[in-house]
Amino acid sequence: MDNIKIIIDEVTKLLSADDSGHGMDHVNRVCRIALSISEDSINKELVSAIALLHDVDDYKLFGMEYSNNLTNTQMILSKTAFTEEEKKIIIDSIKTIGYSKRISGITPTINEAMVVSDADMLDAMGAIGILRSYHYNITRGNPFFDKDAFPILDLDADKYKSNTKGTVVNHIFEKLLKLKDLMLTEGGKEESLRRYSFIINFLNEFFYEEDVPEWQDYLNNYTKIRK
Repeated sequence: MDNIKIIIDEVTKLLSADDSGHGMDHVNRVCRIALSISEDSINKELVSAIALLHDVDDYKLFGMEYSNNLTNTQMILSKTAFTEEEKKIIIDSIKTIGYSKRISGITPTINEAMVVSDADMLDAMGAIGILRSYHYNITRGNPFFDKDAFPILDLDADKYKSNTKGTVVNHIFEKLLKLKDLMLTEGGKEESLRRYSFIINFLNEFFYEEDVPEWQDYLNNYTKIRK
């Protein structure tokens, strides 16, 4: 059976009921984006495998033991016909993908991993990124906006992982708007600028309609500092 078909079937079993924004819709988008920004020289089958598997051991979904050991990834790959060398590339790549890993100093160096990393972050930006953040926070009892609670911009990896409370708007500042500076490929950099601009325009309109000029000032200062 085709390697990618096996992976899709197994990942679907694991993520079909996910409500955190890391389900099959997210995985499929990441796969599609990764393939769209891949250069011709990059192994597309490995890109697809890495993209499809990148969240099957996410600590937010399966806990730190699975995340550290890549338990589900190892199980799924054992059912494929990938060579040991290809499996190692996939596993080594997944170990470097994720925002919390990047802010802790881990950066992908394998070309296929760089493409998937950019695609994963791109899916956290733009209209879908805002909707994913909204869904994740609202289902966990966090409000969309609190005009009296400003973002915490200096979150390190540990603080980011433990920061489960907050607002959607704060999360946009604390993570989403930072992602364009973490892109590793030319295609990722180009697309991230478009999605970044969309988020800025959305926030400007939202703060205007909410009549919170202090937040418009905050956004203007934020964008000036992070140009």
